[in-house]
Amino acid sequence: MAAQSFDLIVIGAGPGGYVAAIRAAQLGLKTAVVEREHLGGICLNWGCIPTKALLRSAEVFHLMERAKDFGLSADKIGYDLDAVVKRSRGVAKQLTSGVGHLLKKNKVTVVMGEATIPSKGKVTVKTDKGTEELTAKNIILATGARARELPGLEADGDLVWTYKHALQPARMPKKLLVIGSGAIGIEFASFYNTLGADTTVVEVMDRVLPVEDAEISAFAKKSFVKQGMKIMEKSMVKQLDRGKGKVTAHIETGGKVEKHDFDTVISAVGIVGNVESLGLEALGVKIDRTHVVTDAYCRTGVDGLYAIGDIAGAPWLAHKASHEGVMVAELIAGKHAHPVKPESIAGCTYCHPQVASVGYTEAKAKELGFDVKVGRFPFIGNGKAIALGEPEGMIKTVFDAKTGELLGAHMVGAEVTELIQGYVVGRQLETTEEDLMNTVFPHPTLSEMMHESVLDAYGRVIHM
Repeated sequence: MAAQSFDLIVIGAGPGGYVAAIRAAQLGLKTAVVEREHLGGICLNWGCIPTKALLRSAEVFHLMERAKDFGLSADKIGYDLDAVVKRSRGVAKQLTSGVGHLLKKNKVTVVMGEATIPSKGKVTVKTDKGTEELTAKNIILATGARARELPGLEADGDLVWTYKHALQPARMPKKLLVIGSGAIGIEFASFYNTLGADTTVVEVMDRVLPVEDAEISAFAKKSFVKQGMKIMEKSMVKQLDRGKGKVTAHIETGGKVEKHDFDTVISAVGIVGNVESLGLEALGVKIDRTHVVTDAYCRTGVDGLYAIGDIAGAPWLAHKASHEGVMVAELIAGKHAHPVKPESIAGCTYCHPQVASVGYTEAKAKELGFDVKVGRFPFIGNGKAIALGEPEGMIKTVFDAKTGELLGAHMVGAEVTELIQGYVVGRQLETTEEDLMNTVFPHPTLSEMMHESVLDAYGRVIHM
């Protein structure tokens, strides 16, 4: 059978891959997507979307428990874990079906199977029906990443889970250990803790959510502890002894190892890029710690071969992958493409309370040599937050004292994953403190705190 010829082949149909394919098709490029498992990739099937569905259930459960605070009554409050998981899977399935519809609508050819690149411009796909040969002048790698597993801490699906097991639990953990306090670890810790699991989080760094601003991390930790979580920082799980219905974790803190028993462990210690079996080494693609090395335009150094999303390195965020997909598609189509700036991409963690940030932390800005002005505003000073019954939180802004440039914004509290986009737009438009101070924010809204934080940085705060 003759090879099918395309202008562009995208390997991987996660957020970056399918968005790249759709944008390329819109620009008139004959495009194919090769996917080995699920349209929508990890994000829609096993990551961003189903976890948010679980966390929404936990949030509603938490509010039901607080019914009396709102003058309401709710008796015999409980949950059906199987039903919670079923809803989560249903949400994921709905969105995955939507991706298939969008690809079909835009006349993108979808090939389900395992791809390899035997030579430049050629893709071989092993499918259920045999082998298909595809050719294209341009190829985009969007194969994503998977959970990192440390020696001795490997998941077994019974006592030790990865995120996939945690999304489809066979049982509700009673005593849970979460290894790693990045976004994935903290979100699962928050979900299971809210539903009643006795939850311990172990973090090797000196604070939870270590990529966030130190003040925000400290605030979040205080809230987690208040909710009953046990937080062990500067600690490491050295060994897991697995028994019948029990795991004994050897946890080292300050050079001393203590043993703690749990019935469930969730390992959330990072990710590794899916770079194997593609034939990248033979093509001359440079790989650094399981991630493909690219330039600002996602070019690999091999003519016509690009890499986007998680396989191309941090930040490992779906919205970064999608934006890169659009950029590369437009670059291939001869349009003027703008490179993605990692420091202007927001990070969001959907624990309770939520955490969101964009740009430099205060410490990073100082390290880079900026003379900074810092503003803060607490949720307790905001009328809408009090009316919502969500008075715990803080917004922090960091400015360049010389130019007024917004260097960074950091938030913890209710709905901050929605609020952060205001500052993202501000950074994109190169907004100064004067622009933000002269902007009229609607009342009563949580967004007013964004305004007050800016005012505070320049000694003009009103409601504090």
